[in-house]
Amino acid sequence: MNLFDILFYNIFSQYKTKYKQKANNIAITYVTLLQVSLLLLLGVFFAGFFKQMNMVTMSSTKAWTLFALMAVFLYFKNWMQYTGKKRMMINAKMNKKRSQNYSIWLLWFLPIAALGLTYVVYQAV
Repeated sequence: MNLFDILFYNIFSQYKTKYKQKANNIAITYVTLLQVSLLLLLGVFFAGFFKQMNMVTMSSTKAWTLFALMAVFLYFKNWMQYTGKKRMMINAKMNKKRSQNYSIWLLWFLPIAALGLTYVVYQAV
């Protein structure tokens, strides 16, 4: 199990009591949003790095198109991964051992913090 599986289970278990059928969609959206914000941070960092090194890799339009395609790919990958047997395996593993529950506010702050850090890196470059 990786970090995203643990975060998925924490979000899923938080929202399972309030929103029974929507909990899985909320958790998938959360994990995708976190992964996309980290991807954006990484992309902005490398764009600034390549700009400082005077390397021409790809145009801005192509980079945004690639980012949008990667975001859609990440959503469908997470959707395929967390709707089938993998979610049942995560539930079984997390129910057996004592899992650490994170604060829901801290979990929702992670993608916002990544986007804020992306903005800072973008302004620095």
